[in-house]
Amino acid sequence: MEFTNRVVILGFGSIASGLLPLLFKHFNNPKVTVIAADDRNIHIAKEYGIEHKIATFSKENYANILEQNLKQGDFLVNLTVDVNCLDLIKWTQENNVLYIDTVVEPWGGYYTNKSIPVNERSNYFLREEVLDYRAANKKTPTSIIAHGANPGLVNHFVKDALLQIASKNGVGVAIPTSREEWTKLASDLNIKTIHIAERDTQRSMNPKERGEFVNTWSVEGFIAEGSQPSELGWGTHEKQLPWNGIEQPTGCKSAIYLNQSGLSTRVRSWTPDEGPMHAWIITHNESISISDYFSGTVDGKSYRPTVHYAYHPCDAAVNSMHEILGKNYNPQTKHRILRDDIVDGVDELGVLLMGNELGSLWYGSNLSIEQARAAAPYNSATTLQVVAPVIAGMLWAIQNPDQGILEADELPYYEMIEICKPYLGTMVSAWTDWTPLQERNILFEEDIDATDPWQFKNFIV
Repeated sequence: MEFTNRVVILGFGSIASGLLPLLFKHFNNPKVTVIAADDRNIHIAKEYGIEHKIATFSKENYANILEQNLKQGDFLVNLTVDVNCLDLIKWTQENNVLYIDTVVEPWGGYYTNKSIPVNERSNYFLREEVLDYRAANKKTPTSIIAHGANPGLVNHFVKDALLQIASKNGVGVAIPTSREEWTKLASDLNIKTIHIAERDTQRSMNPKERGEFVNTWSVEGFIAEGSQPSELGWGTHEKQLPWNGIEQPTGCKSAIYLNQSGLSTRVRSWTPDEGPMHAWIITHNESISISDYFSGTVDGKSYRPTVHYAYHPCDAAVNSMHEILGKNYNPQTKHRILRDDIVDGVDELGVLLMGNELGSLWYGSNLSIEQARAAAPYNSATTLQVVAPVIAGMLWAIQNPDQGILEADELPYYEMIEICKPYLGTMVSAWTDWTPLQERNILFEEDIDATDPWQFKNFIV
């Protein structure tokens, strides 16, 4: 694509540096400036001959930095942590600059500020703030929010998976063209629960050390979202709230939160390679936006699926999570992001749709480290699954520059998946008869609901 204006990337960690190879593949001689808080990965910027500036963003100086580096028609790619996305969105809307990010972030220190009510430290609350701003403003330059792997790519996987389930059921349907039609399809197929089910098996030749947090993507980002309350979209089929589940007081009310962190909340889930597993309900925007998007009245009855992230990170990250919990959320002093030292493993990222009488379907990307390195340098399997939808979103925004603020669910799912597919390794559609009740009540008596396997109380560990 030809894009003669400037692309400004905020942050230059594992995702931003992994984005560069795709940026130079899909754009003809892009004009790129990176603004980062330090010189991490600066050798990659030098290799691509792009401008690299060091600056720390704050509430007081962000507007001044943006004014110095962006003009009308440019593109701001926000891949930072601890920088308020809504403030950046407002600035780009007012200055006619295109925008994309992968998560709705507040300013640093927000998630661990005890003076802020727990419900306001949730992704639900941050999303509602953005949607309130959108509702009060007319369509302006395209701003795509929360469009990485998840949230982002997985939102599109849900729609593709629904059509696959419809096909297996012999339901001949035209591809839905509206939110109401997608909701009716999900309801007709009796989809009760959706997991964004991910298992990362990548490992390094260098084991985790004591006092070190090891991960395959942003350590700061993972600790921050893991310290937020665990959140999930709350389905209309659920009979009762969890003992520590709390409903949101305002907004669309599509989700609840638990009065505990994501790092301490485990759930039963399933992926094709791993099979049954215990994962973590880390709060993510897609848990809320998907459940909201698929909310409605169908044949006179309210419908909404339960939706949440079920994440099993790489084993080194699991050990890091265990250590930080033991230290009462005091982060390790040393951080390490795995990339060049990964020796093997895959990132198995997909959506698991449950409730249909013919079984459950997991649909998504099985991407090995070898496939990731062959597709794009400076990437792990995890980062490549993030940067591919960033590129897809950028391409669409440039072609559709006046659509205002959009979530992943409002973008063309098929087009997004097709652009990303060359970077996703093996696309897998796997049917399973697994339920969270399998092999339960054997060694010890458990409090389960045997009448409905898809009740959340059967998933929570």
